[in-house]
Amino acid sequence: MINEYQLRILPQQAYSEQSIIDYIAKDKGIDARTIKHVKVLKRSIDARQRNIYVNLTVNAYINEFPQEEDYVKTEYPSVEGKPQVVVVGEGPGGLFAALKLIELGLRPVIVERGKDVRERKKDLSKITKTQKVDCESNYSFGEGGAGAYSDGKLYTRSKKRGNVDKILNVFCQHGASTSILSDAHPHIGTDKLPRVIENMRNTILKCGGEVHFMTKMTSLIINGDTVEGIRAVDLQSGEEKTFRGPVILATGHSARDVYRYLANDGIEIEAKGLAVGVRLEHPSMLIDQIQYHNKNGRGKYLPAAEYRMVTQVDGRGVYSFCMCPGGFVVPAATDNEQIVVNGMSPSNRGTKWSNSGMVVELHPEDINGLALGEPTDENDPLCMMKMQEQLEKMCWQQGNMKQTAPAQRMSDFVNNRLSYDLPESSYAPGLISSPLHFWMPRPIVTRLQQGFKNFGKAHHGFLTNEACLIAIETRTSSPVRILRDNETLQHVRINGLFPCGEGAGYAGGIVSAGVDGERCAEMCAQYINK
Repeated sequence: MINEYQLRILPQQAYSEQSIIDYIAKDKGIDARTIKHVKVLKRSIDARQRNIYVNLTVNAYINEFPQEEDYVKTEYPSVEGKPQVVVVGEGPGGLFAALKLIELGLRPVIVERGKDVRERKKDLSKITKTQKVDCESNYSFGEGGAGAYSDGKLYTRSKKRGNVDKILNVFCQHGASTSILSDAHPHIGTDKLPRVIENMRNTILKCGGEVHFMTKMTSLIINGDTVEGIRAVDLQSGEEKTFRGPVILATGHSARDVYRYLANDGIEIEAKGLAVGVRLEHPSMLIDQIQYHNKNGRGKYLPAAEYRMVTQVDGRGVYSFCMCPGGFVVPAATDNEQIVVNGMSPSNRGTKWSNSGMVVELHPEDINGLALGEPTDENDPLCMMKMQEQLEKMCWQQGNMKQTAPAQRMSDFVNNRLSYDLPESSYAPGLISSPLHFWMPRPIVTRLQQGFKNFGKAHHGFLTNEACLIAIETRTSSPVRILRDNETLQHVRINGLFPCGEGAGYAGGIVSAGVDGERCAEMCAQYINK
């Protein structure tokens, strides 16, 4: 017999399967020896009041054991000799598009400008050692995309629950913990996600697909109004290559050369609003104390605390982004004359720091008000991208033209004071004290300052000089949208071209990019089979 229970229990009662069994046995009057297994279906923490509770939905197996897998398995057939689809990019959009193509009996050929996930890790470590960035293998480019080494958070506000569940189950099938199926804010962890990605690639290869690393798309092959494939270059040999078939374009949000190519070739794109700001890093103990209302922090039974903050200042949103409890701040630039920061967390979320992007919403019409130099045409489809580039180069110049990031204590920033020293930080390339309030664009500074004041009033202790602002966070989303038809998901003018995922402006994170990748694969299959 399987009974489903809704439980609202203390953290120590929810800490392990045995503690949950003991609670159910006592609360429901059941002999604990008859409860053979408890499967957690949903888990969330309610920390709104001083007393913390864990909300659980569980299946209790009474006098029987589970017969099914803890996740729904997808069958992937051989696609040797099947019609071919070119997938540009092996981030979550491209990976899930490729796996869905296999499900549908089509053969994916992935073209990835970066290296495989293991080799890529070596290049990331070199950023700290050499203060140099490999322009093709970094935190944004390479197998797994920007999410592979920047946290692996799987939370999404997408309402398409069925599609979301499918994405999470595929991750579990390839080695992720099944806890992601039940957690309210699922998270794989930067230390474990690379192995999962590698397993997904192995599934693609085993079924007859192809993956070409260090191979960069240079142009589309277009005949009339139809794309017939891509031209690419092998970055190691310099050899030019051609790949034929419909194209799923899943480049990620930092492929600026692709955006320039599309704009120059008259392929319709438009500027898209995004958010810009800083990485805010607190001691994790302080965030635990604030969020759990306890001077002793989270204690033994609770995870590192998360937060989500949002306010409105002068008609624009100011909000936290990609919060990383117990994590690191990392250098996420894709070129050597720029500084970009991002955040990540290992699976145990066990470091002594917690960080979050703190960003200000910007629209194309805000560009000229930032006073970045020469006036920018807000109707230019690349105007938001050019704004990103200007800010990142300005930050690099402030950082002594290295990957040492300009930084400022939080209260000093709010009060327009230079920080004469900086707190210990997780940012490995190093920090340099800098008056962010002085050189960052005024509309961003004043909104962040007021936003921090608002957050400090709502969460006592949050606005503090123990916290540090690290500049600059600019890659919150794609600066452009590649226009596509809402029904077919093909480009508005070019048949057989499927702009996909975060880089095309249609997703905002790992899960939503995966969902969009599957949708593009389905539409591509319809296009081929019509």
